[in-house]
Amino acid sequence: MQGTDSDFPEMYNISNQVEQNEVSLEGDNWGRLMDMLSASDLKGLLFICAQAVAENDKSTTEWLISELRQLVSVSGDPLQRLSAYMLEGLVAKMASSGSSIYKALRCKEPASAELFSYMHILYEICPYFKFGYMSANGAIAEAVKDESVVHIIDFQIVQGAQWMILIHALSTRPGGPPKIRITAIDDSTSAYARGGGLEIVGLRLSKIAESCKVPFEFNAVDTSVAEVQLEDLGVRPGEAIAVNFALMLHHMPDESVGSQTPNHRDRLLRLTKSLSPNVVTLVEQELNTNTAPFYSRFVETFNYYMAVFESLDVTLPREHKERINVEQHCLARDIVNVIACDGPERVERHELLGKWRSRFTMAGFRPYPLSPLVNSTIKALLQNYSEKFTLEERDGALYLGWMDKAMISSCAWR
Repeated sequence: MQGTDSDFPEMYNISNQVEQNEVSLEGDNWGRLMDMLSASDLKGLLFICAQAVAENDKSTTEWLISELRQLVSVSGDPLQRLSAYMLEGLVAKMASSGSSIYKALRCKEPASAELFSYMHILYEICPYFKFGYMSANGAIAEAVKDESVVHIIDFQIVQGAQWMILIHALSTRPGGPPKIRITAIDDSTSAYARGGGLEIVGLRLSKIAESCKVPFEFNAVDTSVAEVQLEDLGVRPGEAIAVNFALMLHHMPDESVGSQTPNHRDRLLRLTKSLSPNVVTLVEQELNTNTAPFYSRFVETFNYYMAVFESLDVTLPREHKERINVEQHCLARDIVNVIACDGPERVERHELLGKWRSRFTMAGFRPYPLSPLVNSTIKALLQNYSEKFTLEERDGALYLGWMDKAMISSCAWR
């Protein structure tokens, strides 16, 4: 497509630092943009398109989108695949249809058995989830090592994989296992992936506990996390309480969403503190998409998920027939939601651990140090994966990284 300087008023100053710089397509910069096009500089063009969207420059956006569509591919290298999904997010953002495309993606989910299969593949090929579950379980096991009745409250139990591991671990505890009660809350997406409600998880965990000779009780809370109240949790006197927040608190709205939206993020922490728990575990992705302005949010999302897609490329061969399904059904919706949606429609609102620390401290918690055994166990786990995965212990928290970029953080509180 041809164009002139006059087609792009007050635009962008192209540079190799497109992640930080505003860009102008005046004078020599127009020629440099043409050079980027001829060189198929996908990342640079994608970032310029994001800046055009941020400026609501429809003519530039539409032109760049048409050019970018020829460069992206859901079956290409990590950059091409990630860019394909981020481009769709920009299209939806520019059309003010972010919530529509996000809902459409949800409607196009595969049959529940297939979605469960894709989630299981992701769980097996990358250590992100296992890292979170193992680090949290280590903190819980340490905090309840002398307790006879343990009540675990899980605000996003999904398939219950985390507790299968812990039940096995506690079954071998010297002196015998404790009685384990699990109170489970979950969202509709997880219910869809399971092919049914929480009773499916309860039955699965009950069978495992029975096989391990662990006394077990399961309590399903049939309400959304945002609506959970103290009486829903069924706390009893004399039991040790462990509360688990694994990759779910960032779904809760806070004060930044809008004046009409309750701050459930901090409300849940205050509710949890009122239980006087033995331990509270937090596992979260290490990026900021909550309060960052659109362009910064776009760059943050790109850099984070680029590492995710690169790690998938190492652990799951590019020609693997299920890789596209894993990325489309387990990752693409989150990416589109961050880029295209605003207000209450944006449910992917990540925060860095520093911000979570502030929230926990304000709610009255203090850090609970992780056991050195947790660190060594996860190091052993990572030996089964690429050497590019890293583990760092810093300020009382564990960070799982990809090529030294922190991806997931895990810590505990009491």
